Amino acid sequence: MLGSFSGTTVPALLNSTSNQLYLHFYSDISVSAAGFHLEYKTVGLSSCPEPAVPSNGVKTGERYLVNDVVSFQCEPGYALQGHAHISCMPGTVRRWNYPPPLCIAQCGGTVEEMEGVILSPGFPGNYPSNMDCSWKIALPVGFGAHIQFLNFSTEPNHDYIEIRNGPYETSRMMGRFSGNELPSSLLSTSHETTVYFHSDHSQNRPGFKLEYQAYELQECPDPEPFANGIVRGAGYNVGQSVTFECLPGYQLTGHPVLTCQHGTNRNWDHPLPKCEVPCGGNITSSNGTVYSPGFPSPYSSSQDCVWLITVPIGHGVRLNLSLLQTEPSGDFITIWDGPQQTAPRLGVFTRSMAKKTVHSSSNQVLLKFHRDAATGGIFAIAFSDHCRYFNQKSGKLDFIPSSTWGQLCETLHRSLPHLRPQFLHL
Repeated sequence: MLGSFSGTTVPALLNSTSNQLYLHFYSDISVSAAGFHLEYKTVGLSSCPEPAVPSNGVKTGERYLVNDVVSFQCEPGYALQGHAHISCMPGTVRRWNYPPPLCIAQCGGTVEEMEGVILSPGFPGNYPSNMDCSWKIALPVGFGAHIQFLNFSTEPNHDYIEIRNGPYETSRMMGRFSGNELPSSLLSTSHETTVYFHSDHSQNRPGFKLEYQAYELQECPDPEPFANGIVRGAGYNVGQSVTFECLPGYQLTGHPVLTCQHGTNRNWDHPLPKCEVPCGGNITSSNGTVYSPGFPSPYSSSQDCVWLITVPIGHGVRLNLSLLQTEPSGDFITIWDGPQQTAPRLGVFTRSMAKKTVHSSSNQVLLKFHRDAATGGIFAIAFSDHCRYFNQKSGKLDFIPSSTWGQLCETLHRSLPHLRPQFLHL
């Protein structure tokens, strides 16, 4: 329908786009008026000229007659400058109501689609001089951006692009790139990513074309519970790290620090470590516990295990066989008062000798566990700081609680010469 008219206002000029025209007049039973008088003449149905397709854009619509509409759309990364829809105007000279639009690679902006393209200004032509452009990739919370460069060419060392893992200038920089080498792909760990481009006053080049795609920021698997150890860390998201520590008497096997890796499948950069009891070793801590291999599970290895406990010179060692559940035949622990098996022997201990306490006169004690029996068992030998002194008046060996032994032993040594302090580690 070209129009519907009533009242006293004269309608504007009308042009049909067909070789036939249908007019319908209607009046009701009430007021009568003068009616209307119209004239018509034949005109040629010429079309509007074919509109130009903008570079880096597409056109939709192949009819260019009066009132026909043609639409335009830009390729990803380009912004439409002008009108997305233009219409062929009636009249003696056919023309469009607006000129065809342009598709421009703009300097900066915000993109919120789950995937898209970012281009340097003027791409694929050379970028202008003295440009500072900043784009923000704003995705829903819980998503990061996978960024991949398709084209890259800038003036080396002077014109560059920076990618930051966040919306601020102070956000962590993921990379700074310049020259002709195509950068490797990047994965942001924030739902907001900043792309910054700078060009100076001199050489201009084609710049860059990058595409991004959103991916879900899942967490790496929970490393807890961590048997016989402690996990320290703020979280398990991409890029975050956790640290593993073992309880006293256990030794860490594997990497102590793990970082949650990038990628669609979340996982740590190394296998989870373990806290295990070693079969022997050198111990230099002031207190702790020596456990049987595999503790608290029964030991299974048939090999001999040797531990050397070393404390500062002038100190001694006090050991308490707090738990001794070895097989009565063939399994035993030997303790020497020194670093070698040629030193004086403090004793050979089996299952029946649990809860025994021994003292060394040396600052080194050697422990050896030997197993012959077919079935396993467990043991625990505790050692901790302790002060022992010989009271010449009473003729007895006395002890001072470990929490205050250092200060008290020094006091006794200075003020009571008849007391002979000895430092022991239990």
